[in-house]
Amino acid sequence: MIRRVLLTIAAVLVVLAATGIGGLAWLWTSLPETSGEVIIDGLTAKVEILRDANAVPHIFAENAADAYFALGYVHAQDRLWQMEFTRRAGAGRLAEVLGETALESDLYLRTLGLHRLAEAMFETASPEVRAALEAYAAGVNGWLATRSGALPPEFILLGIDPEDWRPADSLVWGRLMALRLGRNQRNEHVRACIAQELAAKKLPPKLLDELWPEDPSGAPITLADATVGTGPVLDAVRGSLVTPLAADSGSNGWIVNGSLTGTGKPILANDPHLRFGVPILWYLARIEAPGLTLTGVTAPSVPFTIFGHNGSIAWGFTNSGGDVEDLFLETVDPDDPRNYLTPDGSRPFVMRPEEIRIKGGRTISITVRETRHGPVISDVRKDAACVADASLVVALATPALLSDDRTTEALLAINQTRNWEDFRAAAAIFHTPQQNLFFASTDGDIGFIAPGRIPIRKVGDGRMPAPGPDGDYDWEGFIPVNELPQAHNPPSGRIVNANNRIVGDGYPHLITRDWALPYRAERIAEVLEGQAAHGVGDSQDLQRDILSPPARRLLPLMLRVKPAGERGRQAVKLLSEWDFEMRRERPEPLLYTAWLRQLVVPLAKDELGEALLADYVRLVFRPDPRFVETVLTRHHHWCDDIDTPKVETCEEQLAMTLDQALDKITTALGPDIESWRWGDLHRATFSHRVFTHVPVLRWLADLSIESDGGDHTVNRGSTGRDKLPDDFSHTDGSGFRVVYDLSDLDNSRFMIATGQSGNFLSRYYSNLLDRWRDGRYIRIAGRRDEIASTAIGMLSLQPASP
Repeated sequence: MIRRVLLTIAAVLVVLAATGIGGLAWLWTSLPETSGEVIIDGLTAKVEILRDANAVPHIFAENAADAYFALGYVHAQDRLWQMEFTRRAGAGRLAEVLGETALESDLYLRTLGLHRLAEAMFETASPEVRAALEAYAAGVNGWLATRSGALPPEFILLGIDPEDWRPADSLVWGRLMALRLGRNQRNEHVRACIAQELAAKKLPPKLLDELWPEDPSGAPITLADATVGTGPVLDAVRGSLVTPLAADSGSNGWIVNGSLTGTGKPILANDPHLRFGVPILWYLARIEAPGLTLTGVTAPSVPFTIFGHNGSIAWGFTNSGGDVEDLFLETVDPDDPRNYLTPDGSRPFVMRPEEIRIKGGRTISITVRETRHGPVISDVRKDAACVADASLVVALATPALLSDDRTTEALLAINQTRNWEDFRAAAAIFHTPQQNLFFASTDGDIGFIAPGRIPIRKVGDGRMPAPGPDGDYDWEGFIPVNELPQAHNPPSGRIVNANNRIVGDGYPHLITRDWALPYRAERIAEVLEGQAAHGVGDSQDLQRDILSPPARRLLPLMLRVKPAGERGRQAVKLLSEWDFEMRRERPEPLLYTAWLRQLVVPLAKDELGEALLADYVRLVFRPDPRFVETVLTRHHHWCDDIDTPKVETCEEQLAMTLDQALDKITTALGPDIESWRWGDLHRATFSHRVFTHVPVLRWLADLSIESDGGDHTVNRGSTGRDKLPDDFSHTDGSGFRVVYDLSDLDNSRFMIATGQSGNFLSRYYSNLLDRWRDGRYIRIAGRRDEIASTAIGMLSLQPASP
């Protein structure tokens, strides 16, 4: 505690010295007023905001518009810098405040034109969506107009003032998420570069497929028997949604119906996984208004509840990983570089000028080019070098850039839905990102649907960049909404998905060839199938589960090693007796992970080269255990180093890499293997987007805590990918966990990492971190008088005029 106080004082002094502003007490006024009365324009009636002991706002309003207004108000109070960063990122305007370091991101996002797209989407949105966005924006601006204290520290340090919030700014968040989660373009690019490298080395093309092996036999499939949808989807929807695109993502979700629970009603559990940062992406909130009951997590910038319940149903998401992005190689017209070739002949690029201002006064002017497939990204993306040259440019095709996207409308409808049919109707217009939606109701219904605009290609499977001129690889449309994978009250009584494959071979449409790894889903199904009567506590335990299925598969193969010395024999003995649980206080998780990460280097570096090996490992979410398993069982040729005359064996590579892994850990932690702890090097790390780069401030603003789990555990503790094989830091995982009890939704359990506040001076900046790490939960419920009795504050917003 004393250390944190001293760091706080030092950090404040840095901010004050950097800005020339005096007065320590003044900086503390950047913390929100949580009690009292504010008279404010834009409201139609009184709104009360009670913050419970964890600073979660309970909003009591007399109509929906005022509720959205109040949500915008509290988002601005607690997370204004996060909101500012998000909208600037989407608009390609970060360099204005962060300088050259943000230029690459700005160039790319300005090329995609996300803010222009958001403005077009707002103009065509339904009246209900527009009203909600306008009310939310009015709430944000209402706080800006009535605040009496300092702006959050980021604004002070950077010397900027926030602009008024516009309704279109809220739509930028959804576009960023669509691009963040629909990330197939990375696969295409890296696969194309690897194919070129293998060809240059005259290696067999089959090696490319061996790098992306099929799932092991018996791997779980969410809807194994799916053929097409289960019926027509209703057209009418009642009430008719750094880089900023860092793509670490995943999720767990499961539903157990009432026949398998102790209450006779379903339980739905969900935890989305994204790259960590502080503040965490999510913000807990509860809204009570006539016709609007919502409890769950919101995203600062957006007026709707993203994951939650509405008193009648609960819903959740996992990422499908559908192949919704294609790279098209467009041929520049050799007779006129202003044109490119199409099936109908030469056509001019659609061009628009963009100017990017950089902090310090410099301005960069670019010309964005667009083709019939989408924007040309090779003009601004360095990583397109292996597939583009003077005669070819790379265009990105993705439904995330279509202006008729109705996902925001779908999210509003989901917030208000009361039954399965209406939920499916809302899903019909959930366009991007392609997701798996979970549904459970207090009536006992459960369901699953994987909506989204998934392209139907004339030719090909979307795994490699496709030629653009002849039109052979063009899209013919999207999978019809009534043929999307879905299930309603399945006979098994369970639905499980952890980003694994969702359909079997009998499904008639291509969703993707690159399904996520199956291990978390395997473990979830294993635990659920072993339980007779599932309860809320069981789902909480399962979200904390740290057993590693790939370690259980791989170690019998790896432990065939013949270690050269006593240290190696001690490591082998420990691993042979290990229970495969990734506990932070034990050495075995560190031994296993370090060895596996070290092993992939000699297996693939000689074929791919160092740079492409790093790209491949980033792409497949660290060493792919499926690849290592196939090498040790069938594809032994990967163990040979093609750059040496000797033929190396897998046994030799295992022995060598075990010694290398032990050397590295010894350097970090000393020679006593028994004293090594996974948590010494595996720490959940939450970096502040700005202050992490400022001495002293980073010590306070960045958060870190030793943690359990690993890359493939249900309690996901994914390790760093940028420093293979040495980075064991926990960089992404379940920043939000929830378990919904459909027999009593007030008994549902919630937790986010870090805390509600985005201001490092607040006690609620990191107050949830220990509880999150340890798998504890809070409840968000209660009558108004019950909450008031323990609230940390009660704020009354009063309309300036009747």
